[in-house]
Amino acid sequence: MTLIATGVANPSLADMKILIVKLSSIGDVIHTLPALAALRRRFPEARISWIVERSSASLLRDHPYLDDLIEIDTRLWRRRWSSPSTWRQMRSALTALRAHRFDVGLDFQGLLKSGLVLFLSGARRRIGFETACLREKPSALFLTEQVPVSDEVHVIEKNLALVRALGAEPGADYEFPLAISEEDRHVVAHRLQSLAVESFAIVNPGGNWKGKRWAPENYAAICDYLWAEHGLVSVITHAPGEEALAEEVSRRARGSAIPFACTLKQLAVLADRARLFIGGDTGPLHLAAARRTPIVAIFGPTPAGRNGPFSPHDIVVQDPRARVSPYYRRRRNEGSYIRVPVEEVKRAIERRLSNVGNPPYSTYAPTITERAN
Repeated sequence: MTLIATGVANPSLADMKILIVKLSSIGDVIHTLPALAALRRRFPEARISWIVERSSASLLRDHPYLDDLIEIDTRLWRRRWSSPSTWRQMRSALTALRAHRFDVGLDFQGLLKSGLVLFLSGARRRIGFETACLREKPSALFLTEQVPVSDEVHVIEKNLALVRALGAEPGADYEFPLAISEEDRHVVAHRLQSLAVESFAIVNPGGNWKGKRWAPENYAAICDYLWAEHGLVSVITHAPGEEALAEEVSRRARGSAIPFACTLKQLAVLADRARLFIGGDTGPLHLAAARRTPIVAIFGPTPAGRNGPFSPHDIVVQDPRARVSPYYRRRRNEGSYIRVPVEEVKRAIERRLSNVGNPPYSTYAPTITERAN
């Protein structure tokens, strides 16, 4: 195992095959895009591949900076581990992965699963974070080189440390390249027009577990406030399976909110047009941040400085009673919503709307974090 310094140029990588390992989730994928952009800028002739869970792959399909996207479904394999078809799929995926003959692989996840995938890829150089900053420390066994990082910085900066070790720099601004089609733009424009929606805010009440969510009645109160005070319709976005939640918020909001089902790429288009995004620590929030949409974020147990929106103008209102940890396990406090008063979020909205427009930024600046009483 070698601990390597960052910022070392690697001219020999110019035409090599590079593997990115970031399997999930949507937010994690988004936070790795600046590292991909820096790699492509530094090594325009390299062949860059990304391996990802199928459930988190949609934003990476047809990506202009990727030569190959390798999709796997380990969740399905775990559910059907005894099925012969599962073992055939696993063997086929492994064969296809190793056929690339990668020269270098980067593990941006730091899990045993991601480390094993990197090891099985056959990449000669397997680079990851130093052991203290791995989410699952035994995954260090799968690495040949480790990069000094800090868990106190934003996760985007942590990810960039890996590509800086190869001599790749992010440039003057974080770059979040996506392949957005004209069809996606047309679909969003047509739907907004058909709903007679012009000036609007995105309200995203969902979250993959309850400890990351604010109560539906609180979101409904915010929808009413946005309409009454600012004339903003609340477009309620949601993930598959969250339809009932979106409908509940809309029903409680008494006409000031409209449920809006869309793909992630369509959500990116929607975010480009929104005056504000309000939601918790979820993939849609990180996508809105990547699109430079003004944000008021409502956080529970996850640290805003590490996982939150990265613009210095965005505001995070955080539950002061939540046990904040960078590697929070969802079993803790799973049964309780985020406990932040509606009035605190209203005040944050006023502050954020008074300072619209995000300037470029080359390094992470701490978010403005309010601790609710």
